Amino acid sequence: MSSQPKQFERLSGWRLFFNTIAARAYPRLIGQQRETSWLLFDVFLPLFSVAAYVYLYRAMDAPEEYVGFVLIGGAMTAFWLNVLWSMSSQLFWEKEQGNLSLYIIAPNSMMAVLLGMAMGGMLATCLRAIVILGLGSWLFQVSYQVVNFGQLFVVFILAMVALYGMGMMTSSLFLLFGREAWHISNLAQEPIYLAAGFYFPVKSLGFWIAAGASIIPLTLALDAMRQLSYPGGEEVGFLPVNVEIAILMVLAVVFVVSAKLLLDKMEKLAVREGRLTEGRR
Repeated sequence: MSSQPKQFERLSGWRLFFNTIAARAYPRLIGQQRETSWLLFDVFLPLFSVAAYVYLYRAMDAPEEYVGFVLIGGAMTAFWLNVLWSMSSQLFWEKEQGNLSLYIIAPNSMMAVLLGMAMGGMLATCLRAIVILGLGSWLFQVSYQVVNFGQLFVVFILAMVALYGMGMMTSSLFLLFGREAWHISNLAQEPIYLAAGFYFPVKSLGFWIAAGASIIPLTLALDAMRQLSYPGGEEVGFLPVNVEIAILMVLAVVFVVSAKLLLDKMEKLAVREGRLTEGRR
């Protein structure tokens, strides 16, 4: 008896979007399990750089809240690095490996592909953030007094939406830069640590520098988190928390919409001229 070929359901819309995210996240989750040594390096080694700032502040007899500020900033570096390497420069590496043309001709959204790649690396990202915050707080005897859990949760969610929207937007720009993407990624890493105030209150940079650095979602997110983690945190805050939440909402919308427009334009350019999968003229 002849067997009938299995009929596959054609997905579209949101079902295709979320299935694409799951499909692209799966290989990275499996890869983390196969290379468990990566988790050790990615999770515990960054704690040493955080410890350096902690000892520096204590040697300067800085207020004990600054140790908590460092731990919060160190935990959030995990999300910045995930965006920088798993989203912003990802399309360039896919082009180098010959996979970009497959993504372009596939019926799924490029935003879903990028988001799936980033979500796949979220395991190591969350573990790194938890270890830095949890283990660091235990080692250095840091306690927190959260002023408003609701606002803290809102700030974190808005920061993630805006940050990953920024990563999807810059991925198309990095792709157009070609082989310079690697250098741009390396160049952007350390200056962002300084401009966004990962290890100190961004207010210390002055109003205009802090205002310019606020284009990076983590700048305002870190400032708001620090204000909400300590009762007196507003004294070193750059802007009131409600204002920072409003700005983060605007940044989230702007970056996500811009990412959609730029990725759509990139796909149309690739289909029409074939300039993204071949050598640029």
